[in-house]
Amino acid sequence: MKMKIDFTKSSDGLVPVVVQNNNTLQVLMLGYMNQEAFEKTEKEQVVTFFSRSKNRLWTKGESSGNFLHVKDIQIDCDNDTVLIKADPKGPTCHKGDTSCFAEETPKGFLYELEQIIHDRIDNNVESSYTNKLYKRGINKVAQKVGEEAVELVIEAKDDNDELFTNEAADLMYHYIILLKAKGFTLKDIEAVLKSRH
Repeated sequence: MKMKIDFTKSSDGLVPVVVQNNNTLQVLMLGYMNQEAFEKTEKEQVVTFFSRSKNRLWTKGESSGNFLHVKDIQIDCDNDTVLIKADPKGPTCHKGDTSCFAEETPKGFLYELEQIIHDRIDNNVESSYTNKLYKRGINKVAQKVGEEAVELVIEAKDDNDELFTNEAADLMYHYIILLKAKGFTLKDIEAVLKSRH
């Protein structure tokens, strides 16, 4: 079904566009599109705005390489505002921040880490520890998760907070690799937890 946006509601033919991180749902930025920018975004699946300051189409990342790859597009109930869920490649803000609103979503980094892990595996990064472990198979990955879990339990019985948090981080990291090896994501586990709530 073709989305119908009413570009005539404003005198300049622009509609506001909110961009969210597809994984974390963090709001990344606000921009504006005219019909041409919207059609280009739909066709190329990379977010393109109409820059009011440059008075031309502007693809986010055209100079920095920090593109916003479209995953979903929604139109609001009045047909005059767009919501885009995207996978950002690099920081969104020109100041180097994840978001133009300079906030980090509380669950954000785990989902970002998951994406990094998936990228290293899916792109077969030869030098990556993550990829090397994954390629050793499910038994080795599961064994590593077991080792990290035991090390976390041992540190939990002592009073060294730094060692405990480091072992907890090691377990979480390897757990995400195990989820990948089994074909699941953090969202899948989150859904199970929500269903139990």
